[in-house]
Amino acid sequence: MNAILLLHAGSTWGMVGLIWFVQLVHYPLLVYVGADRFVAYEREHCRRTSWVVGPLMLVELATAAWLALDPPTGKAPVIAWLGVGLVAALWLCTATVQVPLHNRLSQAYDESAAARLARTNWFRTAAWTARGAIALYLLADWSSR
Repeated sequence: MNAILLLHAGSTWGMVGLIWFVQLVHYPLLVYVGADRFVAYEREHCRRTSWVVGPLMLVELATAAWLALDPPTGKAPVIAWLGVGLVAALWLCTATVQVPLHNRLSQAYDESAAARLARTNWFRTAAWTARGAIALYLLADWSSR
């Protein structure tokens, strides 16, 4: 159980840090890339980001499900299930909003799509921050078990 808790907390907090960086630094800087280089930049951004985000999201999903099905002793199972619900919402938002916007931006720079990408990413930023709190709650007192 300790390994699952550590993998869960590590993957979740990896995403928390990444999503805040993207929200506060990366997305606001998109306007400075320049139209002539934007498509190449966006395609490379998506390719490289997938190598970081993909494994973290998969580990987070697997460990969140594990902890919901087998919650740590003394922890409210509803919190672990809330975490799974947030993971599901994050995956759904990523698949139905962020990925289509990135696909659109991979074809041509679109100021409204870039603005929508940053605006709608606030949901994911808040949800991953909440996931971070849940991971800490589930991790608390793990070493005493």
